[in-house]
Amino acid sequence: MKIFYKITWLFSCILHGLVLPNLILPNLIFSGLILTGLIFTGLSWPGQAWAFPQSSPVPGGIVLLPLNNNHNPDTARFKNSKLAVIRDENKRYLLVGLSLATKPGNYAVNIENNQGKVEKLSFKVKPKTYKAQYLTIKNKRKVNPYQKDMERILAEKKRKTAARKNWLNNPTHANFTVPVDGRISSIFGLRRFFNEQARRPHTGLDIAAPEGTPIQAVESGTVIESGDFFFSGNMIYLDHGQGLISLYAHMHTINVKPGDKIEKGQIIGTVGETGRVTGPHLHLAIIANQTLVDPLQFMPQLSAKAAEYFKAK
Repeated sequence: MKIFYKITWLFSCILHGLVLPNLILPNLIFSGLILTGLIFTGLSWPGQAWAFPQSSPVPGGIVLLPLNNNHNPDTARFKNSKLAVIRDENKRYLLVGLSLATKPGNYAVNIENNQGKVEKLSFKVKPKTYKAQYLTIKNKRKVNPYQKDMERILAEKKRKTAARKNWLNNPTHANFTVPVDGRISSIFGLRRFFNEQARRPHTGLDIAAPEGTPIQAVESGTVIESGDFFFSGNMIYLDHGQGLISLYAHMHTINVKPGDKIEKGQIIGTVGETGRVTGPHLHLAIIANQTLVDPLQFMPQLSAKAAEYFKAK
């Protein structure tokens, strides 16, 4: 992974016309060397490459807790929720999702060892402040729904809750690829105001792209829910196993249905502007142990685009 980040950093420098101080070869030749390096290391371009999640113990972040051979991961619990086990080469980690409501402080995951004794895997959550975002929604009904809309919204809420709680007891993978190429238009955790009215924080990552742009599955999984939702528009829930779920909202078209087995990188639909939106984009959300967490922690290969977003703000 270190090789991958060095290569992508160097390639980014070339793309942005930066001068590398001790570079003797021309940029064109250097680009060719980078391409050769990518091929021989089995990696693809930054936007398409996979990446392992990055631990970030803050509200809305994730924590990776190392496991040893004496731990029984099936017994691990955090706030009474089961946890996914992910692997990076020969190492195993418990994946702990932290909600935006998590307060800074010391926490622990309870887990039994193979002798049946309960152990505590401790970690500390650090504070993080999220900025406010003010948006103007032209369709005022999407901000203040009519009374007749509420029945639909409440019924959809039950479907969303059921999808979020889904648990497939099969091995999971978290080497996510970027679902769509585009500009990051909104990040996770922003305190949102629609038409100057306070609403719930943003619980996903928005990537702006033209309507009709293909959307890829970030990882292999099973479609557990899909349909047209009042606020989220056309949406898909893709279960990757052990409570790790990706969500794709505001789509123009949906190419899959519940029960379908999906491969990583498979086209599952296209970018749209359905539901409560200000323009075409993909809203990507990630769920771990029934908790919505920051998608950027699963896709560090988007760090350059995230930096551009923060610089613009």
